[in-house]
Amino acid sequence: MPFFESDSRSAADSITLAQHIAFAPIVFQASRSLRVLGILSAIDAGGGATQAELVTKLALSEYGVRVLLEAGLGIGLLTCKDGIYRLTTTGWYILKDDMTIANMDFSHDVCYEGMFSLDESIRSGKPEGLHVFGDWTTVYQGLSQLAPHVQKSWFAFDHFYSDDAYPLVIPMIARYKPRSVLDIGGNTGKFAMQLLRADPDVRVGIVDLPHVAKFALATITQNGFADRVTFHPADMLDPSHTLPGDFGAIWMSQFLDCFSETEIVAILTKVRNALADDAYAFILEPFWDRQRREVSAFAMQMTSLYFTGIANGNSQLYPSELFLELIERAGLVVTEQVDNIGVCQSLLVCRKG
Repeated sequence: MPFFESDSRSAADSITLAQHIAFAPIVFQASRSLRVLGILSAIDAGGGATQAELVTKLALSEYGVRVLLEAGLGIGLLTCKDGIYRLTTTGWYILKDDMTIANMDFSHDVCYEGMFSLDESIRSGKPEGLHVFGDWTTVYQGLSQLAPHVQKSWFAFDHFYSDDAYPLVIPMIARYKPRSVLDIGGNTGKFAMQLLRADPDVRVGIVDLPHVAKFALATITQNGFADRVTFHPADMLDPSHTLPGDFGAIWMSQFLDCFSETEIVAILTKVRNALADDAYAFILEPFWDRQRREVSAFAMQMTSLYFTGIANGNSQLYPSELFLELIERAGLVVTEQVDNIGVCQSLLVCRKG
């Protein structure tokens, strides 16, 4: 990608970035504390505030407010003139931007403690940081057992990067006129719900781990669509498992990035075997090398390390070139590719090779 083909930073910019990296854990926690303790919102609400005003309004110690305000200046979240602190544009994003909040909460609640073991995960190929939550092989096995605030941040992050793409891709799928869609990795049932609402005649099958499928079951039942949905609890890595072959299309959204290259080929081989000759598989994935902006690619690259250290130890948000090779190895052919859907997604439409 052109973003990463050369180094255009000056020496001064480079050493500044190096110090931000060196102090990154402290920068992160200070920025989060400024948000969750109400300092940023109090400054924003008043169009500016003095240190004394913040101490009185928030019932925090003068010392605590002072060190966080000073950190906010150095980080770039605040300015101070004549004793009045105001938000910078970056400070506004930390306080109010939905994507930044989703990323920050996910990093803090899901990733922060476990990422201390990243180097061990790189060596072992296992999610060594997962031990902070429980004794599981992957995070997906324990998802229903995570603390409520951790679950909330996990789902908020996951949904942020897919939710805005669903209304855009459903009309694309509708062009192929499938009367039934098998949703592999149905998660909470969000995609299934939108598809069911968009097409009153379509029926949906949902495949996921038994303890994860219950999230979708609850959503589907509460919304009155239980008569149009079938559930197929399964571990897609079980070599003895096969997919039902009576669906007109197969859908996977941010699912395959949860698996290693070998596992992806095995799953896609099952998909190929389940597809009728005139059926299609639709794959929605965020590829870091298909992003319009460098910051989006950066977010994808950092998210890959969550998979390394916390989720499973062997997957990532893949570069598209590698992912397309895996599709080919499974005996599928990409007939259509649409990039830059929503925040960061690409849609791949596949048929049997």
